[in-house]
Amino acid sequence: MATTKAGGTAKNLRDSNPKYLGVKRSDGQKVTVGEIVVRQRGTAILAGKNIGVGKDHTLFSRVAGTVKFRTTRKTNYDGRSSRRHIVDVV
Repeated sequence: MATTKAGGTAKNLRDSNPKYLGVKRSDGQKVTVGEIVVRQRGTAILAGKNIGVGKDHTLFSRVAGTVKFRTTRKTNYDGRSSRRHIVDVV
């Protein structure tokens, strides 16, 4: 005999935990050494001066200073140019 009453199986109860991605320090904010500036998947925002890149593409500060965001034109391998965001610590 069954020890519990018959119940159906649920197929939609699994969900992953949130990853809390995004910009953690905005333009003009002060940061210390090792502080996370951007958490991202892939390199949507590129690392500039005094910014390190983690193995999961997290951008972090290498020095204490002020965060600055800027845009630049980057030429792709096929010759087309695109606008890319870059973050620096000055």
